[in-house]
Amino acid sequence: MNNYPMEYYEFFIKFNEGDYYTCHDLLEDIWMTDKNNLFLKGLLQMTVAIYHYEYGNVKGARLMMDAGFRYIQKYRPFYWGIDLEEVNEFIVKCISILPLDIDRVPFEEVNMLPKLPSLILYLQEDI
Repeated sequence: MNNYPMEYYEFFIKFNEGDYYTCHDLLEDIWMTDKNNLFLKGLLQMTVAIYHYEYGNVKGARLMMDAGFRYIQKYRPFYWGIDLEEVNEFIVKCISILPLDIDRVPFEEVNMLPKLPSLILYLQEDI
């Protein structure tokens, strides 16, 4: 197994717990030291998208999910211990679910939005 930054390992825990705000902070800490790593930026955008959606910012979620999708493409199928085919499929499903006719809903109405699929991320050995 490769040795990744400690924040990367913590990212998996926080992502699987649904703490997307912390995920953003963890990935940003790594990305700030390697801004050429668009894979990290793609994961960062994906987690920000989920966070936005959970708080009613549908337009922000669409923009961030689209950006995340674009950034991970050149790293597929597998990079930094992540099956990006699975992540890609998750993002595509999310994009298809995000309402196009809504930009924002009040937090009190977030539960009325369509539910996003779930994704459990696993750190795997490089293949």
